[in-house]
Amino acid sequence: MDLSNVVWRKARRSTDNGGDCIEVASAPTTVAIRDSKDPDGGNILIGRQDFTHFAKALKSL
Repeated sequence: MDLSNVVWRKARRSTDNGGDCIEVASAPTTVAIRDSKDPDGGNILIGRQDFTHFAKALKSL
């Protein structure tokens, strides 16, 4: 999947102090996830519905 034109957003809880940070980008049918400290290191692609379930599960922790 070509992700060259997507807009990456850093997680709200991310900081600039070098901690664990992720970025997400929305595509028509998927959500891409990457490590903000290594943007060229690869991406995880997940379906939008699966990402919604994933995000809800994280919020309940």
